[in-house]
Amino acid sequence: MSTEKADKRYVLDSFALLAYLGDEVGADAVRRVLEKSAGREDSVFLSVINYGECLYIIERERGVKEAHKAIAAIGQLPVCLVPAGMDETLEAAHIKANCKVSYADAFAIGLARMKGATVVTGDREFHAVEGLVDILWLKR
Repeated sequence: MSTEKADKRYVLDSFALLAYLGDEVGADAVRRVLEKSAGREDSVFLSVINYGECLYIIERERGVKEAHKAIAAIGQLPVCLVPAGMDETLEAAHIKANCKVSYADAFAIGLARMKGATVVTGDREFHAVEGLVDILWLKR
């Protein structure tokens, strides 16, 4: 649905971040988004909720040591980590109340709406919100 232009803004969901960190299918597309945004603080965003989701998944599947490695790796990325303040929480709650998506995904969607950004994901759950936000679909 969206193209990868240098002047665009993006929001990574946990699917995209996990694909990138694990060098899985879709990692190349995430890498291109990150490379195009390098040096621009307002290009790629990550909700702290989705950040936490990635970390718990990594710790559950591969252990705490790998989760700590992920923290270090994410810290090196050209990504703006966005706290879940009142505005972000209210937007996510509104999305969750009206769309069949997980609560964590609602934060990524809400952040994209607030920033005028495109969500980067391969999570099929996001088909439910294709009319609300632009989506850069990662191949599965």
